[in-house]
Amino acid sequence: MLKDIATGALITSLIFVVSAYIPIVGFFGALFIPLPTLYYRSKLGRTSGAIIPVASFVLMLVTMGKFSLDVLVLAELLAVGFVLGELIEVNFSIEKTFLCVCGSILIIGAAGLLIFSSTSPKGIYAIISQYVAQNLEITLALYQNMGMSEENIRVISSYLDKIQYVLVRIIPALVVSSTLFITWTSLLLVKPFLKRRQLFFPDYGRLSLWKASELLVWGAIGCGLMLLFPDNGIKMIGLNGLIILMTIYFFQGIAIVSYYFEKKHFPRILRFFLYALIALQQMLIFLIIGLGFFDVWLNFRKLGIQKK
Repeated sequence: MLKDIATGALITSLIFVVSAYIPIVGFFGALFIPLPTLYYRSKLGRTSGAIIPVASFVLMLVTMGKFSLDVLVLAELLAVGFVLGELIEVNFSIEKTFLCVCGSILIIGAAGLLIFSSTSPKGIYAIISQYVAQNLEITLALYQNMGMSEENIRVISSYLDKIQYVLVRIIPALVVSSTLFITWTSLLLVKPFLKRRQLFFPDYGRLSLWKASELLVWGAIGCGLMLLFPDNGIKMIGLNGLIILMTIYFFQGIAIVSYYFEKKHFPRILRFFLYALIALQQMLIFLIIGLGFFDVWLNFRKLGIQKK
């Protein structure tokens, strides 16, 4: 058991280091941070499994020398893994699982921000604003190193303040959407490991048949209409809601794509290539969101229709 705990903490710490210090690769690396905690929570149980995220958090805190927002993000990702392990054990539905994980992460994030702000002379808004500004500067420097033209760099630089203004105000939606996405990828990635080692994994049914509640479409329409209001506060509320709902419709769109991959018996390697293409191509992501959204009316999979 001690070997498992040490292995889990070491793997988690290595993934975090890669995520924090290697651009681009780090973004995808962050998706794997919850996995060791989730796997060992299922294998070792609650008490022993909890040691891994705690040890990983302490190790990173000591390594970085101070409590920062990056360490808070690590804590939230570790919490995703542990909470998922708890929810898998109680065998919740897929919808309840996602809802509980998001609720837990929002509570942990809010508590972490309060603790962090209490150790700083700056308020929460100033801390978040500074963090976003620093990451925008890092992103701009990365674009320069990648050979982006000076003209494009100047254009982006001229809009940095406006980009920062929007990003700070859509933090709630970004947290929820990223939590939904990481929860989704964690369940997909951990399932074969748990099954192979004969550990429990809930039967969520055929996820290729999953669809969101039809009532959500009115929420999406309402959020879209809020963007037409002249008041910036109302616009930001609408934008936050729209981002979260579009993430949900992305999952529904992916379910539709998966359904037809299964129906047409696409080879596994071809499916992997097409999913990777979707992840890398922004226009394809919007197309998938559109599939999920319009599925409310067009019913692409013909669900609920009796064949004669």
